Amino acid sequence: MTGKPNILLILNDDMGYSDIGCYGGEVETPNLDRLAANGIRFSQFYNTARCSPSRASLLTGLHPHQTGIGVLTYNMGPEGYAGNLNRRCVTIAEALKASGYRSYLSGKWHVAGNLTQPTDSWPLQRGFDEFYGTIIGAGSFYDPNTLTRGNANIEHEAKEPGFFYTDAISDNAVEFIRRHQREHAGKPFFQYVAYTAPHWPLHAHDEDIAKYKGRFDAGWDKLREDRLERLVKSGILDQAWPLTDRDPTQPAWTQAQHKEWLLRCMEVYAAQIDRMDQGIGRILRSLEETGQLENTLVIFLSDNGACAEDIPDNLTVDELVDKLMIAKERTRAGEPVHFGNDPSLMPGPENTYQSYGRAWANLSNSPFRLYKHWIHEGGISTPLIMHWPAAMGQRNAIRHTPGYLPDIMATVLDVTGTPYPQEWQGHKIEPLEGHSLLPAFNRELTTRPPMFWEHEGNAAVRIGKWKLVRKFPDPWELYDMELDRTELNDVAAQHPDRVKDMLAQYEAWARRCGVIPKERIDQLLRDQKVPTAFWERDDFRAPYLP
Repeated sequence: MTGKPNILLILNDDMGYSDIGCYGGEVETPNLDRLAANGIRFSQFYNTARCSPSRASLLTGLHPHQTGIGVLTYNMGPEGYAGNLNRRCVTIAEALKASGYRSYLSGKWHVAGNLTQPTDSWPLQRGFDEFYGTIIGAGSFYDPNTLTRGNANIEHEAKEPGFFYTDAISDNAVEFIRRHQREHAGKPFFQYVAYTAPHWPLHAHDEDIAKYKGRFDAGWDKLREDRLERLVKSGILDQAWPLTDRDPTQPAWTQAQHKEWLLRCMEVYAAQIDRMDQGIGRILRSLEETGQLENTLVIFLSDNGACAEDIPDNLTVDELVDKLMIAKERTRAGEPVHFGNDPSLMPGPENTYQSYGRAWANLSNSPFRLYKHWIHEGGISTPLIMHWPAAMGQRNAIRHTPGYLPDIMATVLDVTGTPYPQEWQGHKIEPLEGHSLLPAFNRELTTRPPMFWEHEGNAAVRIGKWKLVRKFPDPWELYDMELDRTELNDVAAQHPDRVKDMLAQYEAWARRCGVIPKERIDQLLRDQKVPTAFWERDDFRAPYLP
């Protein structure tokens, strides 16, 4: 191995733990499977349960509250909840400048409050040399809002026939790699590829959808069992961990209504992931063709667990288009878009705007419980694949070493020999929270410092095999993750002293990182008159799994 490695960081959006092939899923992902077969899969890696906070933590090596992204990109006033990357953090792209890297971003940004005017929290202002993608967190795959190149809005480019955002993200990533080789061959690069697939709306190509016709006909109950069986057989999960019950708000598959529509929803969701994997294949080929794959560290993961958000069929144009800026009223051909989960309308085309719902999300997170937003295993468990032929001595390895998002920046800095700055552009920077996973490339790590999470009052601390977790506003629960990774046997009552000690450590962390109680967050949202999105309403917050 000669020279510093390139870094290719691939993040996808709202995908469950067990959707892709190499993590037990039915979706065909040959390119991700290839990376896994020639690299390392981590079985206990965690994100931060939500889009913006996960991106902030991934990019900075800090906890989201320390970066200004305590919830989403709403300005709620306090420093940790301003809705913009602040100046107390440094991004991977900024830090790598000290080691001579050029940095490129293709895809979703979602860590800036201003969606239309460049600010100091946009990509080019936070270390990236080139940017193609969206500033907003969601939207049509056919005609996305806030499509940007550099600092310039280029939404007009989506009007071209055949435009599809997942393909555009892949194509621009390929072009960045090829242009870098032509113009900056003597420098290493950092390429961040942030897909929006498979986040709603359910948009996909007909040929990709057709591939999955019949694939999910057995229904979510049988498929959940099948996924766990494959995860155990592959060595990712322990056979002692039983499958969680189906979400009690959802019917057994045999009792489900509108099955044709339900199956179509899952088929489109799978097609979204499939199309992303096709793009990853093109990116990997560009690395091979330019002779760079051998010395490129490829990292793949998801930003949160699968999403249980049902899009109501009574959503208005005013809410999605004008207030949230995550949709457009009409298709590029001028046809009205129908917003919401209407079983009489099959998802996939540009004139639809739907999600796949809670029961399929329960499948996506198999065998765990709960979803995006929550800190139980279903909300924060993600596949993590790392591939670096020049430095990894093992192939098709599985690591059970726990880790979480701040570790990614620590790992990147470690493998590139880059120091973490104490100051950046005159601003004092918070100390790095993550710990490098580089030693895990060749062996299991038996110890690590505690890990902490908080999002909208949902919270957890993990110390060794113990996880103390809360689903707001419920009491804290304690789980032995060696015996009970699926979190079915709460032992808090049997270990009061352990609960007390772990809670004290969590509260000290929360004070240090500027975490604000959920009740105060709700008041701040009201004070700032932030539009109440459908995913924030009480009917979505209704009881989930016990």
